[in-house]
Amino acid sequence: MAAKTRATLRSRLACSISVLALPLAGMAVAGTAQAQSTGTSQDVIVVTATRRSETVQDVPLNIAAIGGSQIEEQGFEDLADALAYVPGINIVDRGGRQGNPIIVRGLNADPIGSGDGDNSGGGTVATYLGEIPLFIDLKMNDLERVEVLLGPQGTLYGAGTLGGAIRYLPNRPDFDSNMLQVRSSFYQYSEANSPSADIGFTFNHAVSDTFAIRGSLDVLHDSGFTDYNYRVREPGVSNPNPDFNDPADVAANLAPVADADGEEALSGRIAARWAPTDWLDATATYYFQNQDIEGRQISSRRSPVPASAYESALRVLEPIERNNELLALELTADLGFAELTSATGFGRYSEDGQRDQTDLLISLEYSYESFPNFTAFTHELGEDEFFNQELRLVSTYESQFNWIVGYYYNKAEFVGSSQEFTPNYSEYVNDNFGFGLTENPTDLEYFSTGNTQLTESALFGELGWDITDRLSVTVGGRYYEYELESVSTVDFPLFEAPTYTPLTIDEIRDLAFDPALAQSDDGFLYKFNIAYDVSDEILAYFTVSEGYRIGASNGLGTCAAYDPAATQGACALAPGQQYGPNAGDIAQFDERQYGPDQTTNYELGAKTTWADGAIVLNGAIFLVEWTDPQVSSATVNANIPITVNAAGAESKGFELQGSWQVAHNFELRGTYSFTQSELTADVPFLIRTINTPGFGSAFEDGQSGDRLPGSPETQASVFGRYSVDMASGAQLNYNLGISYQGDILTRTGGRGSSSTLDSYFVANGSINYDAGDWGATLFINNIGNEYIETGIRSTALSNQTINGHSVRSHYANVAPPRTIGVRFYYQFGD
Repeated sequence: MAAKTRATLRSRLACSISVLALPLAGMAVAGTAQAQSTGTSQDVIVVTATRRSETVQDVPLNIAAIGGSQIEEQGFEDLADALAYVPGINIVDRGGRQGNPIIVRGLNADPIGSGDGDNSGGGTVATYLGEIPLFIDLKMNDLERVEVLLGPQGTLYGAGTLGGAIRYLPNRPDFDSNMLQVRSSFYQYSEANSPSADIGFTFNHAVSDTFAIRGSLDVLHDSGFTDYNYRVREPGVSNPNPDFNDPADVAANLAPVADADGEEALSGRIAARWAPTDWLDATATYYFQNQDIEGRQISSRRSPVPASAYESALRVLEPIERNNELLALELTADLGFAELTSATGFGRYSEDGQRDQTDLLISLEYSYESFPNFTAFTHELGEDEFFNQELRLVSTYESQFNWIVGYYYNKAEFVGSSQEFTPNYSEYVNDNFGFGLTENPTDLEYFSTGNTQLTESALFGELGWDITDRLSVTVGGRYYEYELESVSTVDFPLFEAPTYTPLTIDEIRDLAFDPALAQSDDGFLYKFNIAYDVSDEILAYFTVSEGYRIGASNGLGTCAAYDPAATQGACALAPGQQYGPNAGDIAQFDERQYGPDQTTNYELGAKTTWADGAIVLNGAIFLVEWTDPQVSSATVNANIPITVNAAGAESKGFELQGSWQVAHNFELRGTYSFTQSELTADVPFLIRTINTPGFGSAFEDGQSGDRLPGSPETQASVFGRYSVDMASGAQLNYNLGISYQGDILTRTGGRGSSSTLDSYFVANGSINYDAGDWGATLFINNIGNEYIETGIRSTALSNQTINGHSVRSHYANVAPPRTIGVRFYYQFGD
């Protein structure tokens, strides 16, 4: 529960909340001038990230926009697909089971591959669904656009935006449209035994010229491609470590499952829009996304068992169900002097999952390894609920001055539990060692709970001054405050009565909060931006902005006072608490919780257009100072993953992007970024390592100058499209995209026997036939069928055998192999 609670809180508490990388669509449609002068068929993308409607090329900020037509044409299904062509941002593709961390400008200190997933990437980037902050890896269906803001966005977007913010903007109901679009996609992975399919529809119905409804529904069946060939037939009965050279012994104990990382997903929304007058426009929307994911997208070929690529060596299946719901009401009113916006959201998220826990318990060396047939697994439940409200006024009158003022409020609760089962373990040790453990009928060995409630509010605003027709200045600020209350419990049913009953989610909600875990903070963030139109084609800007992220509990109870005659279990040390026999064995951190962190970004950039808009070149250099960064560590007792605050880090680099409309039917786009992120101070006990043989606890200090993990120093991409106009009026499009990612450290500074992920190229291609009302696309992703490791769990030091048990915690997250498929759509009406 500790690791689960930490991952969940880090990514969701922040919700209360390169330069300019214009990816795929955004780069080609940066400004009106380009579309008009080149005669391209692409639409100009208007963004609202600044709370005003402007084209991407006119906004003096780091914002990228991916239009809905490009999402459909390129077949983007999630953020990992779309952001592969944005410089300075990296998504660690870990599949649906674990969630995909989003890392911007190298702002990450967590070992990639660690953790067991949550609702989304989270971390230093906040995601918004419409106007509501909601962490979700959304299926990208029926979207008007996706906006990506790189760099801290704390003044307008609040908590969690240390690195940036991502906004999903769905298509709103249209008063002038009555249409039905049906779509389908069929594809197959080169490593899968069966094909996959994604089928859906969108409709829009204009009931009147002031009322319309719009809805969409999509059903995904993804076959998966990872084989769980080491699954035991019956935990606690079958031998998880048979003689792998004896096929009969293997067959008697193991029951392989092919393509065991598949996903079934149902997602959709229904929206009603009402504009009874010229000055009032309201939209109510219900969103849902339900996912049933079978297992991890990993390869255990790094482990000590003979596993191959796209094969997991874990012993039990690891399914998880995730359900997201959001009810939102967005209202705008034209007051004459300003536009009033009210955004209200009620959200709920739940999950129910199972994990293989065998390796962790064996490596604790607490006697679990003495049981030859030992296999352990967990059952984890979690529920999150929130109410979110934002009110803001944006000036609309003509003046040298413009302003924004607003108020933000969020109330959220996060509840979860983790049950750990060790089938037949208590019976074995009682019979063989006389331990006297409780033999409960469910084999429940460990039970932990966590409950956290967050209340936060903020006042924010911006003031802009057009000093001249070409020179403008914007200053902004946000005063925020939050309060956090938490409680965590841990029980060991092996020492309880056989009738021990775990707490339900509702009973966990009723637990009294622990005063020692209470946390509150307030502060002020600022932004300064100056922009100068050197000419009608060149915009230069300089920005200083701040972002922050709140703290949270690590979900562990406080350790008892040090007793040399006793062994501490899974617990957290308070600051200054003794944990060993020596005078120097004193806790350096508060292992029970971690505090907020903050970033300050300095950036100089330019946006330029040339050749009457046919060429776009944008670039920027940046420096991000990271104060009190939240970094991953582990408890002294039992090595449970936790989060602590380091002293400081920084990131610096530059980002470039360009597009060239070579001819009316041929375009090229490219990006390049260089990012150098590192610690700026030493961090004691940062990297957990192992004293071999065995799994004795050891820690290595992080040192100033250590490179941060999780993102490459160098990224690049190029995309080309060639179009042919058909005699029928249809268009045939040939698309090819190639992205490059440099090597990545899996742990800070490459310490703790970490691995370095190799650099790689990925090429995706497609041929699209667009006839207007209908279209078809043949596509191939990962054309070269490259084997790509995106994250690493544990280190090679874990590849040990204890009492015949092979520890298999060292594995790699992998990107999908070659995928070939077709997409179709047909639209009725207009």
